[in-house]
Amino acid sequence: MNQQPLVSVIVSTYNREKYVKRAVESVLSQTYKNIELVIVDNRSTDKTSEIIFELGKNDSRIIILTNKINLEAGKSYDKGIATAHGKYIALMTDDDYWCDENKLEKQVDFLEKNSDYVLTGGGIIRIDKNGKEIMRKLYPETDEKIRKSILIDCIFVYPTVVFRKESWEQVGGFNEDIGYYVGDWDLWLKFGKIGKFYNFQEYFVCYMLWEGNISKQNVFYNLLIANKLRRRYRKDYPGFKKALLGGWLDYLYYLFPFKKQCRPLLSRIKNIILGY
Repeated sequence: MNQQPLVSVIVSTYNREKYVKRAVESVLSQTYKNIELVIVDNRSTDKTSEIIFELGKNDSRIIILTNKINLEAGKSYDKGIATAHGKYIALMTDDDYWCDENKLEKQVDFLEKNSDYVLTGGGIIRIDKNGKEIMRKLYPETDEKIRKSILIDCIFVYPTVVFRKESWEQVGGFNEDIGYYVGDWDLWLKFGKIGKFYNFQEYFVCYMLWEGNISKQNVFYNLLIANKLRRRYRKDYPGFKKALLGGWLDYLYYLFPFKKQCRPLLSRIKNIILGY
């Protein structure tokens, strides 16, 4: 029997004393066992540090790093990945959890058999802070379909992805100049320039939806950052004009007074307009 390649799971955490243990346990309960778990404590001020150090005492696969100052998420993930020893990297968020215990096994098997693919992801189950399911979402599956849509939306969600560490090294990791809002999206777009994409049509993660009050100014700023990113990769992926339209439709959605009640209808209208 061949030795399984090592997978490094990276978690960046900050003040998640209520959820981080659940996230870690979902990683350790995977059927794929040849893993290490690198937890980057982003200078937490609650009991998060105590919780992860206690977990580390009971499992030698856990490696804990502590930032001297609070960093942007991308920088924390880069720090964890740089420390990792694995052939493959899986990202995990501290308030979510994997709901498919075979997630890593499926993704590693796919990447081992398909050397031209650089990034894999999967579907999400959105939950509220009490764990109640809100909705389920699957993303375009094939490389061709993903490329047609990836300028419109960020097709891959942090805790669903697995990629090759050598690919991360090749593209230079997260861009520090792009900002947190689109940092992951930028990394996926860089990956697509050196390899192919794939999304499993299965639900891999229960993904926390935080409903906060976002100002119109912040939403508009995020739109400008996203459009800057779209312009950066307009020559690498199709549908630039359609992507700009999609960004403005998202902005108008945030301005809509009854968006919670009308979310399914508005999403359907957007998808019809964009052919997405």
